[in-house]
Amino acid sequence: MRSLFLGFVLSTVAVVTVHADDATPTEVIAGAIELFAEKMDGRQEELAADRQSLYALIDEILLPRFDRKFAAQIVLAKHWRSADAMQRERFTEAFYQALVRRYADGLLEFDQDIVKVLPFRGDLSKPRAKVRSTVQLTDGSKVAVDYELVKRESGWLLFNVVIEGISYVRNFRAEMDSEIRRSSLGAVIERLEGEAGISHDG
Repeated sequence: MRSLFLGFVLSTVAVVTVHADDATPTEVIAGAIELFAEKMDGRQEELAADRQSLYALIDEILLPRFDRKFAAQIVLAKHWRSADAMQRERFTEAFYQALVRRYADGLLEFDQDIVKVLPFRGDLSKPRAKVRSTVQLTDGSKVAVDYELVKRESGWLLFNVVIEGISYVRNFRAEMDSEIRRSSLGAVIERLEGEAGISHDG
């Protein structure tokens, strides 16, 4: 259930973007949720039947707005430092594409009305920001969801989601570290590429 819910949350933040240089992180998230709801309106059945179109839609919205390299670097941690340039590039792409495919179904369950973005209370002069929100579940209870962003020249980019204090980046870091210790970074990259349908000849 947590994995399914995580997929739902990743789909909500998939449209994080900045339309103006002075947009606050809260404005970024709130506007993103509205945009995503607009893009998905009436297309759930169509996209459920056409996985490639679903992945293409996610890529169209998420790819320019998600700091894939930074997220991958955090996930690999010490293994990033020992990886060569090609391994870093392959892991970054494979990890992102595997995430998209693993959690794509969450997109189909998105409901804008159950998400409430809270006022921003951080320091905008710092390079990172956290936007807090709540998601109301069907039983009436509310779940805390935090979006972590990093400021780049192009604007604020998403790199992490924290659900009830559980960070998806840190969860994957523990998972990747354990798998790399059992096998190797190369083996992990190949598994992720297989999961993501990436063909690699080198």
